[in-house]
Amino acid sequence: MTRPTPLSGFPEWLPPQRMIEQYVVDRLRATFESYGFAPLETRAVEPLDQLLRKGETSKEVYVLRRLHADPDAKGDEALGLHFDLTVPFARFVLEHAGKLQFPFRRYQIQKSWRGERPQEGRYREFLQADIDIVDRDTLPAHYEAELPLVVGDALGSLPIPPVRIRTNNRKLCEGFYRGLGLADPAAVLQAVDKLDKIGPAAVAELLASRAGATDAQAKACLALAEISTADESFVDAVRALGVDDPLLDEGLAELAAVVATGAEHAPGLVVADLSIARGLDYYTGVIYEAVLKGEQ
Repeated sequence: MTRPTPLSGFPEWLPPQRMIEQYVVDRLRATFESYGFAPLETRAVEPLDQLLRKGETSKEVYVLRRLHADPDAKGDEALGLHFDLTVPFARFVLEHAGKLQFPFRRYQIQKSWRGERPQEGRYREFLQADIDIVDRDTLPAHYEAELPLVVGDALGSLPIPPVRIRTNNRKLCEGFYRGLGLADPAAVLQAVDKLDKIGPAAVAELLASRAGATDAQAKACLALAEISTADESFVDAVRALGVDDPLLDEGLAELAAVVATGAEHAPGLVVADLSIARGLDYYTGVIYEAVLKGEQ
């Protein structure tokens, strides 16, 4: 009998590893529920016209195809596996809005799939844990400040090193870029999102080629991304760059509230880090990235 060949990027755990995974999931679930988040599980597939709208991850979507399809069957060729839980959650809320009580607080812990090249710490199939709060019209700003505290408690319940949550605000970034005169903030964000991987010189080249930035504009974008503080002093650092825009003002105020709340309730947990960008286009406000202290 031919020995099976493992599929790269699709992990299968032995029982001891699976027990560890279940322990982690149970601790996360318990923390999320203690904050009033309700469990939710959505389907694995979504329409391609929705999945292919979401920035550079569109290149990584697994498309469904029936090998022995009924020639009269219609629709399956327009489906793909979800690459995260935000797109299906947004669709679920729109579809079931009349049955939900708002603000709706939900958590999901289930599989996602990305057709990227496997590398250390990254997989094509992986378990994702996600929390969100959604409201009608406008979500009150205090919820944005609550989420990193929930994540800090959830990760703090695990036997791992202490966590720091780096946070930024897309309104801040987009307002800054508009104030510089850059017409395509999404292209700028996608370039800045690569800063950790390719470095500032390569990002400056991307800003010129993809976003049409001049040398001065690229330098200002990189200067913004260098700002990182554990308190609200980042506001003065941004103002010192001499850029004005109403959306920038709104983003600065929202991020300052998140950082101040974090400092009050969990000192050392939340830091403003304006290099955090996120290439996907559904992020519109505060964005977060948790890292282990000492790892980055």
